[in-house]
This record gives sequence, structure tokens and C-alpha cells, in this order.
Amino acid sequence: MENTITGREAEKKYNKWIVILSIVIPVVVAVLFGVNLRELGYDVKPLSFLPPIYATINGLTAIVLITAVWAIKNGKQKLHENLMKFAICLSVVFLAMYVAYHMTSDSTKFGGEGMVKYVYFFILITHILLSIIIIPFVLITYVRAISKSYERHRKIARIAFPLWLYVAVTGVVVYLMISPYYAH
Repeated sequence: MENTITGREAEKKYNKWIVILSIVIPVVVAVLFGVNLRELGYDVKPLSFLPPIYATINGLTAIVLITAVWAIKNGKQKLHENLMKFAICLSVVFLAMYVAYHMTSDSTKFGGEGMVKYVYFFILITHILLSIIIIPFVLITYVRAISKSYERHRKIARIAFPLWLYVAVTGVVVYLMISPYYAH
């Protein structure tokens, strides 16, 4: 009898890392979000040029996600795989820029009033909450794909895709809504 590893066994190897990363990433981001290097006495310039760049990365992530779904529905598995890896890389780059910006710049207050303020905060809060929730979904979906557990991959991808797409699109919307209030 051949010694082969099943998809579920392969997945189990990664479960500990999925849990660790799903906890550590949001905690580290929250901690670093509260650290302002200038307030701590470091002579760093605010990275005020980053928000439009990371908003663009969010928009590009949304396009990549949609294209990846199109690719898999059209039987282009390798293209789908490469696009999904690219989407994960874009999200990591976004996160690094986001943290760098907030560690070197003062927080921007939303200046809108009335109903638009409520809409902004609804979008912002759902964006933040889902950006935390999406981490284990993306990691599990990815692990199921690399473990060749394609049926299980498809099941969770049906949940992960719309959540990730929402986070990417609302990242752009949040930027567009708050950008008039950035200090220049």
C-alpha cells in the first residue's frame, strides 16, 4: 500500500498557522495602529502619499479577485492560481503600507455630516470587521487549494470571495469618502 497523504491530512499541517496568523495579524495591526513614531520622538516624515496608493491596491485587488473567478469558471486553473497568489500579495502590501502610514501620520477625522456620516461609519466599521474575519477564510481557502481539496476549496471560496471583494471595494470607498479631509 502506497504511503499517500490526503487533502485533509495536508490541511491539518497548516491549521495551527491559520489560527496563529488569524489572531496575530489583527492584534499586531491594532497595536501598531496605536503607535505613532513621531509622537514617540522619532524623526520620521509622515507617509501622507500612501493612502491613494493603498486605495489603488484595494481597487486592483478587487479586479484581480473578479478576474480570478472568471478564470476558474473558464477552466483556466493556472491563471486562477496565479491571480489568487497575486491578490494575497496585494493584500500583504496594502497592510504594510496601511500600518506604515498610520505609524507616521496623525489620524484623519471624517468631516462629513448628516446621513453621509452614518453611511461612512457603517462602511468603515463593516470594512474593518470583515477585514479581520476574512483572514482565516482566505488562508483556509488557499490551504485547501494547495492541498488539492478542490471540492472543499470551492465550498469555502463561495464565502471567502464575496467577503474579500467587499473588503477590497469598501477600502476604495472609505478612501474616497475621507480623502477630502486629509491634511496636506
